[in-house]
Amino acid sequence: MSETRIVTEQGRTLSVTDLSLVVLIGASGSGKSTFAREHFRSTEVISSDFCRGLVSDDENDQSATRDAFDVLHYIAGKRLAAGRRTVVDATSVQPEARRQLVELAKQYDVLPIAIVLEVPEEVCAERNAARTDRADMPRRVIQRHIRELRRSLRHLEREGFRKVHVLRGVEDIRGARVVTEKRYNDLTHLGGPFDIIGDIHGCARELESLLAKLGYADGVHPDGRQAVFVGDLVDRGPDSPGVLRRVMGMVKSGNALCVPGNHENKYGRLLRGRQVQQTHGLAETVEQMAGESEEFRTEVREFIAGLVSHYVLDGGRLVVCHAGLPEKYHGRTSGRVRSHALYGETTGETDEFGLPVRYPWAEDYRGRAAVVYGHTPVPEATWLNNTICLDTGAVFGGKLTALRWPERELVDVPAEQVWYEPVKPLRSEAPGGHDGRPLDLADVRGRRVVETRFEGQSRVSVREENAAAALEVMSRFAVDPRLLPYLPPTMAPTATSHVEGYLEHPAEAFAQYAQDGVARVVCEEKHMGSRAVALVCRDAETARKRFGVAGVPGSEAGPTGSLYTRTGRPFFDDATVTEEVLGRIRTAVDEAGLWAELDTDWLLLDAELMPWSLKASGLLRSQYAAVGAASGAVFPGALSALEGAAARGVDVGDLLSRQRERASDAAAFTQAYRRYCWPTQGLEGVRLAPFQILAVQGRSLAGLPHDEQLALIDRLVEHDNTGLLRTTRRLYVDTGDAESVRAGVDWWLEMTGRGGEGMVVKPLGAVVRGEGGRLVQPGIKCRGREYLRIIYGPEYTRPDNLARLRGRFLNHKRSLAIREYVLGLEALARLAEGEPLWRVHEAVFGVLALESEPVDPRL
Repeated sequence: MSETRIVTEQGRTLSVTDLSLVVLIGASGSGKSTFAREHFRSTEVISSDFCRGLVSDDENDQSATRDAFDVLHYIAGKRLAAGRRTVVDATSVQPEARRQLVELAKQYDVLPIAIVLEVPEEVCAERNAARTDRADMPRRVIQRHIRELRRSLRHLEREGFRKVHVLRGVEDIRGARVVTEKRYNDLTHLGGPFDIIGDIHGCARELESLLAKLGYADGVHPDGRQAVFVGDLVDRGPDSPGVLRRVMGMVKSGNALCVPGNHENKYGRLLRGRQVQQTHGLAETVEQMAGESEEFRTEVREFIAGLVSHYVLDGGRLVVCHAGLPEKYHGRTSGRVRSHALYGETTGETDEFGLPVRYPWAEDYRGRAAVVYGHTPVPEATWLNNTICLDTGAVFGGKLTALRWPERELVDVPAEQVWYEPVKPLRSEAPGGHDGRPLDLADVRGRRVVETRFEGQSRVSVREENAAAALEVMSRFAVDPRLLPYLPPTMAPTATSHVEGYLEHPAEAFAQYAQDGVARVVCEEKHMGSRAVALVCRDAETARKRFGVAGVPGSEAGPTGSLYTRTGRPFFDDATVTEEVLGRIRTAVDEAGLWAELDTDWLLLDAELMPWSLKASGLLRSQYAAVGAASGAVFPGALSALEGAAARGVDVGDLLSRQRERASDAAAFTQAYRRYCWPTQGLEGVRLAPFQILAVQGRSLAGLPHDEQLALIDRLVEHDNTGLLRTTRRLYVDTGDAESVRAGVDWWLEMTGRGGEGMVVKPLGAVVRGEGGRLVQPGIKCRGREYLRIIYGPEYTRPDNLARLRGRFLNHKRSLAIREYVLGLEALARLAEGEPLWRVHEAVFGVLALESEPVDPRL
C-alpha cells in the first residue's frame, strides 16, 4: 500500500511512520532545528551543521560541506539499516540534495517523508541575525533558499517522497503536532493463534472444506483464531468470485488477514483500466466476474488496492507474504520489497517448461522470524530454514494446505479434481530435511552467532578458536553427522557448600531453585557411568528415509541409529555391538507400546552408559590407577618404618598421624574410582540408564515435565527383558518446605554414603523461566563427598584444601551450561520441524565448540 499526499491544514497533526527517513526542508532560519528538538528524540536527528563541525571543528565552514554530507549519509544509512527512524536537519532546498536522501531511503527500503517549513524571508533573516554564528549571513542566501523551496513544492511527490507535510508560517509550525504511526505491515501486536492458508486459485469448495476442518463456521472460529491468506485467491479455478466473497467478508469482519498474490495484483491492474494480458488463468476470472454486480467488482477493486505486501506478526516471530521474503526486507516498505513479496526473485534463466527459475532464497535464510508463503507449487509443505511454502497445488489437483500457528501443525484437504492443467509437474523447488544441501565448512568455520528462539539467549556466540577445535573433533572422531542430531549440555555444579567437611551439598541446590522461584524439583540419581545419547529408529528403512543413511554397497542392511558420547564419538568401535544395544532398546520401546503412543518411528534418548571404565579405561589406567598403585606401594612401607621408630621411642607421633591420614585418604580414593569399574565382555556387564526422551518424529519432548518423562522411561525399563536398561531412582522435593528439603538431603547422604556418585536436581517442569523471563539452570549436579576425591584428589577433604577449593569460580561454568542448553533445545526444535541437516548441525556444532572454552574441568 502506498501513500503520497501533501497536506497544508492549519494546526494539524503530522503523522510520521515509525521507520522512515524524515527530511526537514526549509531556508536557513526557518526553525528546522528547533522543530526537530521539539518533536523527535535527539538521537533520531542528524544535523548537517553538526556533521560539518565533526569534520572541520566549525559548523559554519562551508568548505567542509561535501565531507559533512558524506558523514550525514553514512550515519543515516547505519541507522536505517538497524531499523531506526532518522530525521535529517539540513536546508534540503536543492533537488540534488533531496535526490540523494530519497535514494538513501530506497536503498534501505524505508519511507521518505518530507516536512516543509515555509517561513517569510523577514523571519528567517531576523533569526539568523540573532545568532552570533549566522549574523553575517548575506540576505541573498535566504532569498535563494526560499526561491528554490517554492519551486520545489509542487515536485516533492514526483521526487519520491511518500508523504509530504507543508507548514506555512510561524503559527502553523508552532501549532503542529507530530505523532508516530506504525507501518501498515507491522502487526506485531497480533499474536494469533492463526490459520495461514496457502494459494487457493478460485477453488472455493476446497476453501470451505478446509475452513470447516480448521473449525470455522461461516468464516468465524469459535476460539477466536484468525485466518491469514497468502494471496493468489483468484485465477485458474472454478469460482474466483466465491473465494473473494468469503475472504473479503472474513477480512472485513476482523476474522482474517490477507496479503496480495501476483494474480490479485494483475487482476487489480485490469480493474483499474490498465492493459494486461489475460493469461495464466486471468481470462477465467474475468469471465466469472462478468456475472457479478458492478458494486461487487468495485468492492474487489478497492479490496485489492488496499492489500499490504506482507505482515510481521506475533512479536516479530512470524512473517506472512506471497512469494517469500529475506530477513532484510521484513517490516520494510518500498517498491522493491513489494515486488519481492509478490513475485520473488528469479535467476534470469528459464527452465525446460519456459518458466522463470526462482532464486532459492530460502536455502540461505537465517532469520529469527518464520516466513510462511506460497506462490511456487510444491507437492508437500515442508519446513526449510524456518520457512515454509503452503502452495500445494490445489488448483492443479493437489491439496489446499493451512498452517496452524503457533502450533506449527499442517492441515490440508484434497482437491476435488484437476481444475487447471499445470505447465509442469508439481515438485519441490527447494531441498528440505535430509535431502537439503550437504554440510558446508563455511557453516561452522570462524566466529559464529547461532540464532535461537529463546528470549534472553536468542543469540549464542561461538569463538573462532573454539569452532576450530570443534571442527577437529567432528571431522576426525564423531559418528556420521546425519546420526548426530543433538549433543547434551554440560551440567552446572551446585554452589560451594560451607557445611563442615563438604565442598558440595544439596542444600545449596535447593536454595538456588527456591531463589529462582522453582517450587518443585526432582532429584535424579546420578549413575556411575558416561553420558550417552541414543538415536533409535524403528528399522533401517526409517533411518534411511528420515536421516538419509544406508548400509554399505551390496548390503540390504543399514544402521538403525547411533549411540554416542557427549562429544559425538561412538561408544563402541564395533558397529554390530551398537546395533545390538539399539535392538534391545527398540524391543523395549515396542513392548511398551511407545511407538504408537508417541506416534513416531524414531526417538532420541538421553542416558547414562555404565560402567565408566567402558569409555574411560585409558584415563583410569594413566591417572587414577597410577595414583592408587603408587600409594599402595609407598604407604605400607612408610607406615611400617614410622611405627618401628615410634616403638623405639623416637618422637614421630605427628608425622605418623599425618601419614596414616594420607594412607586412609589414598585408600578411600582407590575405593572411590573402583566403584566405577567392572569387567565387561560384549554387552555382558553393560548397563544403560535412560532418563529423558528428547525428541520423536515431528516434535521435541524437551519441554515435557520430568515426572512424565520418568514415567515413560519406567515403562521402557519394565519391558526390557535383557538386563540392559536400568531405572533412574528419583525423589521429589518442595523447595519451600523445610521437611521436604531435609528429606532430600537425607536421601543424598544415604545414597552417597553407600558409594553413589550423587544426584542431579532439576525443576519438575522443563524449560523453566525465572525472574525477568530468563531461563533457570535445567539441572544442578550435586556430587558425593567420596566421589569428589576422584575429581579433586585423595586429600581434598583436608581443612586447608577445602578452604582453598571453596574459592572456586563457578559463574563461567554456569553460563556455559545455559548457553549449551539453549543450543541443545534449538537443535531439537529444528530436528522436530524437519529442518535440513546443516541447520540442525549449526546448533549441535555450537555445543561442541563451547566445550572448548577454557573452564576448570573439575567443575
